[in-house]
Amino acid sequence: MATLKVPATVPSVADDCEQLRKAFQGWGTNEALIISILGHRDAAQRRAIRRAYAETYGEELLRSITDEISGDFERAVILWTLDPAERDAVLANEAARKWQPGNRVLVEIACTRGSAQLFAVRQAYHERFKRSLEEDIAAHVKGDFRKLLVPLVSAYRYDGPEVNTRLAHSEAKILHEKIHHKAYSDDEIIRILTTRSKAQLLATFNYYNDAFGHPINKDLKADPKDEYLKTLRAIIRCLTCPDRYFEKVVRQAIAGLGTDESSLTRVITTRAEVDLKLIKEAYQKRNSVPLERAVAGDTSGDYESMLLALLGQE
Repeated sequence: MATLKVPATVPSVADDCEQLRKAFQGWGTNEALIISILGHRDAAQRRAIRRAYAETYGEELLRSITDEISGDFERAVILWTLDPAERDAVLANEAARKWQPGNRVLVEIACTRGSAQLFAVRQAYHERFKRSLEEDIAAHVKGDFRKLLVPLVSAYRYDGPEVNTRLAHSEAKILHEKIHHKAYSDDEIIRILTTRSKAQLLATFNYYNDAFGHPINKDLKADPKDEYLKTLRAIIRCLTCPDRYFEKVVRQAIAGLGTDESSLTRVITTRAEVDLKLIKEAYQKRNSVPLERAVAGDTSGDYESMLLALLGQE
């Protein structure tokens, strides 16, 4: 499901570090060399390169990158080079500090990562920012959003496939009752969405559809412009069909006048080692255009080349 392409024969870590050092030195930066190395190494390999680079040259690789390149290309390379948990911690910190009701980054991180991955993100957040993610969200987010997002990022869901059918039926009825009475921030809705396993929630949502004749997300569209309801729908989509959720994020980032480079970069760098192949398939099916072609048409230069490398283009 990943799109990242790692060479069959990978050079030694020492060779990669030496080539990257050469790319940064001299007259001008060799951006193509940076992409050819970092854009084709997995998380463990990038971690080893960062460690060896710092030991060899006495300088953080990320510092060398920021000194030599800039703009959207820099952002893409830096996010990609970070360890996945550290990357998510950086994205979560940005989202918390600059939080707006329409920002779904915290939902993406909380709901599309596994329990151990989300726990690692919270640990990385401690290490990098000397605070907890929960306290930063509580400090910057207010009202019903805070009531929802703090337990959402604190979750450690059961990851197994087991489902309690009777529980799915009873909790579907609870959800339907609360939604029917427009009690969207009710403790029971938040409890169910922030504690149940993904398998259990899928069973609950399926029963909701069967019992009440339409999907739960349709009932959460009472006011299409309400950002809290949009957040609830995003949580459900991220938990049940992340590839289709991310396809929509990418589609909206590319569509219309101008490009939302922040969203485009975030999706490609966070999903290239996970399920970007499924997102590409969903994009092709929805838009009748390959995602690579859409990205190439909306970006340019080294930024375009980096994104296309992560998309798996030869």
